[in-house]
Amino acid sequence: MDIRVSKESEIPLRQQVAEQIIFLIATEKLKTGESLPSVRELARRLKIHHNTISEAYQDLVTRHWAVRRRGSHLVVIRPPDESARVEPARDLDELINLTIELARRQGYSLQALRERVRQRLLAQPPDHILVVEEELGLRQLLQEEIRQAVRWPVAGCSREELAATPTLMIGALAATPQYAVGDTEPLVPKNRPAVPIAFCPADEHVNLVRKLRDPSVIAVVSVSQLFLQAAQGYLAPAVGRRHTLSQYLLPLESPNVLRGADVVFCDSIAMRKVKHSNRVHYRLAARASLDYLSNAMESYQK
Repeated sequence: MDIRVSKESEIPLRQQVAEQIIFLIATEKLKTGESLPSVRELARRLKIHHNTISEAYQDLVTRHWAVRRRGSHLVVIRPPDESARVEPARDLDELINLTIELARRQGYSLQALRERVRQRLLAQPPDHILVVEEELGLRQLLQEEIRQAVRWPVAGCSREELAATPTLMIGALAATPQYAVGDTEPLVPKNRPAVPIAFCPADEHVNLVRKLRDPSVIAVVSVSQLFLQAAQGYLAPAVGRRHTLSQYLLPLESPNVLRGADVVFCDSIAMRKVKHSNRVHYRLAARASLDYLSNAMESYQK
């Protein structure tokens, strides 16, 4: 029996439990004659007080969705109104239509249904990662690196887009650069805080430049202007006056612009698009942050 509750919701836990069980019965996910878990078993599973489950079960009995049998177990019974029963839906649209019809029959307005569904969806465990970042290029770059590191789908938006459309957080776990966590937190559910993404130190790349024996032309290629600015700042001390540092924002005007470069640092997207004999992968997201993000997603699935 798949039931999930949110302690952050304004809806009482007792009501969340009762309404979800009723929906499972109405859609025949729970069959007539099937026993419900014991009060203590369901309380332990949902990590809430057993009195809350007891009250929810009493509500089911009062509303004739369940009956008590020997041993105090609750058993699902057929609803008194046969027209309230829902036949299995053939597709998602039909399931939604049946849900709307069932809600109307029980006296719920469409506005109340919409708000409750939104709250319930927001309380569901995430099934994808949402990268929240203002600059489009940096957002695309983080999406690419996260997509390569985890097994879940990855989407992206700006903070402005998330503020205007809070439903973007439905089924999502937000990931955002470490410096932007404070601005992102107010836009995500309190029970699902944003995961900060730290950036890799550039020590490896700085050391590579310092080891160059001859004056060299060094290029940095990225989809992100912010990435280029950061790389320039990191590499500048090693470049000094001995080498020449050039920056290129994708898409390149011409593949020939890199012909004179001795070393080309490429971000994770540029690595797929740039052809050069001496490319160096310049990763943005720290491996520890990507591992933490993956573990966070795993924890929500349990």
